[in-house]
Amino acid sequence: MALRPADPRERPIAVFDSGVGGLTVLHELLVSLPHEDFVYLGDTARFPYGEREPRELERFCVQIAEELLARGAKLLVVACNTATAAALPALRRRMMETTLGVDVLAVVRPEAVQAVAATRNGRIGLLATTATVASGAYTEALAAVDPHVELVAVACPDLAPMVQQGSAFDASVVETVRGYVAPLRAAGADTVILGCTHFPLVRPLLQRMLGRGVEIVTSGHALARQVEHALRTRGLASPRSGEGDYRFLCTGDAAAFRALGTRFLQLPLGEVERIALAAEVAA
Repeated sequence: MALRPADPRERPIAVFDSGVGGLTVLHELLVSLPHEDFVYLGDTARFPYGEREPRELERFCVQIAEELLARGAKLLVVACNTATAAALPALRRRMMETTLGVDVLAVVRPEAVQAVAATRNGRIGLLATTATVASGAYTEALAAVDPHVELVAVACPDLAPMVQQGSAFDASVVETVRGYVAPLRAAGADTVILGCTHFPLVRPLLQRMLGRGVEIVTSGHALARQVEHALRTRGLASPRSGEGDYRFLCTGDAAAFRALGTRFLQLPLGEVERIALAAEVAA
């Protein structure tokens, strides 16, 4: 494990997800904040998160946060919609207990703000995991921005595993996606939130089925702007003038993560370190 820099500004921004989907968020962060260092953790050994219980997910997320704190994280980005819905309050409590007081930024709210700004008819669709839909996180986030919009939420239990596995776009995938999109078309939603960081990989297919006039909202760009603002207000922006570094951790097969992750990140991936989280070691 690398030594923690004495200057907090030189510490990495930590990003985590249940698998490789959060690399779509990391891509936006790398483009928007090229001078920063990043460490990404994919909990691939316990993927998918979408059908798990909230208490179990909260425990997983706190384990991951502890690992990333030990690696000197100056900011924590939760690039997983299911984890955000289940564990954000617990993560923020834990991170505020640290000496530095690490901020936690997450998906969901940035997408809600963007969707409300984009909709023309007030009908917003959501495609997400079963756990995210059941949590009501998007209902609450949208109501906080504009209580008059209508949300049509569709649980997509099969879609994240299909994307994670790198499934070919065969007839079964197309029909599965078409089934998920049908209620949104029927409801006349003019804006659709992709409430899982895996889903941008099938965005062209979704756009074709929804129609060009439907705005698709993803989390990466809006979240990158929030990260930039948090670093600036806390005085934690990197003083570096050149490009920062980025590295990867996973709890499952490192070779599989590297092979699939390149497609999600759309940048060179490099080496991937396989780790065992503290609770797993104890068990």
